[in-house]
Amino acid sequence: MEKRIKNFKWLITAAAAAVLAVILAWGCLHFRQYEKEQSPRLFGATYMTRNNPFFDVLHDALNEVVEGNGDILISRDPQQDQKKQNAQILEMIDEGIEVLFLNPVDWQEVKPALEACRRAGVPVFNIDTTVKDTEYVVSVIETDNYQAGVVCAEDMMERVPSARILILDNPIQMSITNRVQGFLDTIEGHDEYTVVHQEAAAGELEVAARVTTDTLINQNISFDAVLGGNDPSALGALAALQQNHCEEGVLIYGIDGSPDFKALLETGYVTGTSLQSPKGIGQKAAEAAYQYLQGEEVDPYISIPSVLITKDNLSQYTINGWQ
Repeated sequence: MEKRIKNFKWLITAAAAAVLAVILAWGCLHFRQYEKEQSPRLFGATYMTRNNPFFDVLHDALNEVVEGNGDILISRDPQQDQKKQNAQILEMIDEGIEVLFLNPVDWQEVKPALEACRRAGVPVFNIDTTVKDTEYVVSVIETDNYQAGVVCAEDMMERVPSARILILDNPIQMSITNRVQGFLDTIEGHDEYTVVHQEAAAGELEVAARVTTDTLINQNISFDAVLGGNDPSALGALAALQQNHCEEGVLIYGIDGSPDFKALLETGYVTGTSLQSPKGIGQKAAEAAYQYLQGEEVDPYISIPSVLITKDNLSQYTINGWQ
């Protein structure tokens, strides 16, 4: 009888231990799942350069939404080098990013990084300027760049009956290419408006200043209107014109709506800038990323309208800040 009692107690103990093991295993599994669900997500962002305050504002807008959701945003600056940008994207994939916000240096040469993101299962949100291979991205979020060029041309044609035009473009950036195309399409058929020189200026003030000086001095090309692919390009042209004392009577158009450019509109040194909203682009891109992560449908192309800011309507906008 005593032996049976001992055996019974052993069975109870064994059964209790087995139940406890199952409970512990179940608890650990669900704790790990809970812990995974509660861990902050890691987002990555890369911009063609940080040598332009536009991208600082864009980054801050992205970061505000990401941090507001309890997640983390890391970023890289390839300094206008596509090979470097591709390598940095691979590094961020290795670090465990779950989403990439991409502003490419070169709209074609970024493809290897896009392919790497697809292999790693990292969704890409293409911001500000498009990649060529858009089938690799979830959504493109940008200004209506074509329209931005159109409104510059329309304003120029209203101001002067004819013009000799310098265009500072950057063919590897589709945003600038579309702006220039909008401008060119608008003046097409109007022979009194002639493009006398068009050259890449990398979207940077220093490069644009060198290109403009070379156009004036070494190539001896005169012009009385400038279209900069962005505000830094236009401001670089202004700097070169002022240095060579020939800025008088030259219409200067940029595209961004940057505080520096808007401040110069008041003085009359520049003519107009097509508005971009880095805050709006960043916010819409981040919101689209969270919609996608939640399984919601995301628009593959999100376009933000542009309007021209001139001295005449400057009072409607914030001068010392971005829209």
